[in-house]
Amino acid sequence: MNVLEKFQTVIILSAVGLGLLFGQVHFFEQYAEFFIVPFLLLMLYGLFLTIPLQHLKDAFKNRKFFTVSMLINFVWTPLVAWGLGAIFLADHPALWIGFIMLMVTPCTDWYLMFTSIAKGNVPLSTSILPINLILQVVLLPVYLFIFAGTIEPIPLLTIGKSIVLVLVIPFALAHLTRYALRKRKVFLNEKLVSFFATAQIFFLSLAIMTMFASQGKYLLDNLEIISILLLPVLLFFIINFILVQTAGKALKFSYEDTVSLSLTTIARNSPVSLAIAVVAFPDQPLIALALVIGPLIELPILALVSQLLLSLRRASIGES
Repeated sequence: MNVLEKFQTVIILSAVGLGLLFGQVHFFEQYAEFFIVPFLLLMLYGLFLTIPLQHLKDAFKNRKFFTVSMLINFVWTPLVAWGLGAIFLADHPALWIGFIMLMVTPCTDWYLMFTSIAKGNVPLSTSILPINLILQVVLLPVYLFIFAGTIEPIPLLTIGKSIVLVLVIPFALAHLTRYALRKRKVFLNEKLVSFFATAQIFFLSLAIMTMFASQGKYLLDNLEIISILLLPVLLFFIINFILVQTAGKALKFSYEDTVSLSLTTIARNSPVSLAIAVVAFPDQPLIALALVIGPLIELPILALVSQLLLSLRRASIGES
């Protein structure tokens, strides 16, 4: 890990703190919301730019892993998210929608870091990344329409507009950039891609900071949001961790492959969901705040899970 990767959680928490601080100043509170989407667009442009879609076919080489990963991430996970929300968040529909949006989008960035920490199969995890990205972009409006639509009516046109603005446009721009610079691969990879790979955390943090600056007073008046979300988020991770460990043993996956499956199943892609929420639900700040608070719970859990997996690895080596 580089320095930025080690301190991602600290950077995000600092962005939250600065946002709350700036939010107490009327000028920042009034205008901060206009910067949220631009920062998210830059972050997503950088994310799409750094993902090598030319390796899509690699995901299909390990058919057993691919099949299990797809079933868990895109069939099982939405059902669990909706079910946990029905149990714990039924009295808080906006938080329920935010919780669903967080949990139906597999991570496309920092799960690789934690896979590496836990000595998992990083190339295998990398191969599944483009598929996870494409499917979540395609299926997120479907999940919103099916699951969130049972909580509150959501116009399909609103979802469509937000998908185009914060996903289709940066995705298209990223790959137009790759095409335009195809003959300048050194500049593309060593300068542009390298810059955005590093800068993603800053653009995300700026988006989070402006989000909290614009809604900070609202959050401070509703601090119980964190306690309301904590239990369903923890249960989501625990249930999926146990499921993956059981599936890994049943399918005779190696330790490395089981780690990869664990972290691609547990880690979630809050930036993509946050971008959609900001555009689709501008009048419901609790939905976006749920997606900002989620990673503050998730990142420490991912760090703990990676250490737990290493402990399981040491125990299995000791037994053998």
